Amino acid sequence: MASVDNFEKPVEQPRTAHTALEDVLAIVIGTLMVSFGVVMLRQVGALTGGTAGMAFLAHYLTQVSFGTAFFIINLPFYYLSIRRMGWQFTLKTFSAVALVSVFSDLHPLFIHFDHLQPFYATLFGNVIMGIGFIVLFRHKASLGGVNILALFLQDKYGLRAGKLQMGVDCCIVLASLFVVSYEMLIASILGAVIVNLIIAMNHRPGRYSV
Repeated sequence: MASVDNFEKPVEQPRTAHTALEDVLAIVIGTLMVSFGVVMLRQVGALTGGTAGMAFLAHYLTQVSFGTAFFIINLPFYYLSIRRMGWQFTLKTFSAVALVSVFSDLHPLFIHFDHLQPFYATLFGNVIMGIGFIVLFRHKASLGGVNILALFLQDKYGLRAGKLQMGVDCCIVLASLFVVSYEMLIASILGAVIVNLIIAMNHRPGRYSV
């Protein structure tokens, strides 16, 4: 009878880092997905959490474009990003934020929704955004603001980025009580929960080595 000790241990395959081209393509794809979700939410007057939620509030209250508000709100967070996350992460994040700002204003030039059921659009838009976030996180980028803070605390203290961001996002969505209808507020809260559950389930400390 063969001893357990005779079984060979599986050979661990060497990790291969992403190439610069892979990072560029991932950032473009991830920001296209996030910005498309933004367009769906904006079409029905919904919002989400994080700096995107702040940008939605600024857009609804002042009529400043979402892209402009999103880019400006993120500016103060780059200092923390440089100090704590490094220049490479910061440059990728700055590029991702800039692309979402541009894409969210460009999408309506190429596509227009004649009808979107608000509840469906809010939930599905957040699903698309959540997948886009994972693509960006997997390639060491984020969309600034709360994402930077959440990723920093996860890397330093092991706190779940998704859980932390979920708490912050729910507070931001609740702050919109006087901006959107109660129906859209409920849909927006559920959407914020969905996007952060996607992050919590797919982006955990130690899950990825590269």
